Amino acid sequence: MDHTPEDLLKRSRAEKNARKRIRLLALSLFLQCKNRTLVAEQLKISRTSVNTWVSNYFASGLEGLEARKAKGRTPFLTAQQQKQLGDFITCQSQNEHGGRLTGEKILNYIKAEFGVHYHHNAIYKLLKQLGFSWITSRSRHPKQQQGVQDAYIKLPTGNDP
Repeated sequence: MDHTPEDLLKRSRAEKNARKRIRLLALSLFLQCKNRTLVAEQLKISRTSVNTWVSNYFASGLEGLEARKAKGRTPFLTAQQQKQLGDFITCQSQNEHGGRLTGEKILNYIKAEFGVHYHHNAIYKLLKQLGFSWITSRSRHPKQQQGVQDAYIKLPTGNDP
């Protein structure tokens, strides 16, 4: 932590990340004048931010100025439960008995299996996270015949773009 104000100013000029650049600049100004309020006014940022950055620097050095990734909300379903749900959706979409797997059915499955309540809109976001879309969750029709479908496939004529 034996950085001079000039060293920190030099680092701030070389820094590509704009947020870290302002932190380094604020720290450089603080080491010059030792007045957090003056630094905040000069950079037009809050004094609280300057206090936090200076405290983090004294506690952890330059690593204390690194941006931390926000944790965000913990998911309602664990990774194991998400895998089980994905397996359920895959199994249902390949079911030979036809029918359609709806968001309501998925919602009921989650509630019954895991005791977790999701809003209807959140089901479709969850599907997207799991790599599904609401369109892909349709099962095969019981009378579907692959040979008949192959016969109707459009063949390229050479004039197609």
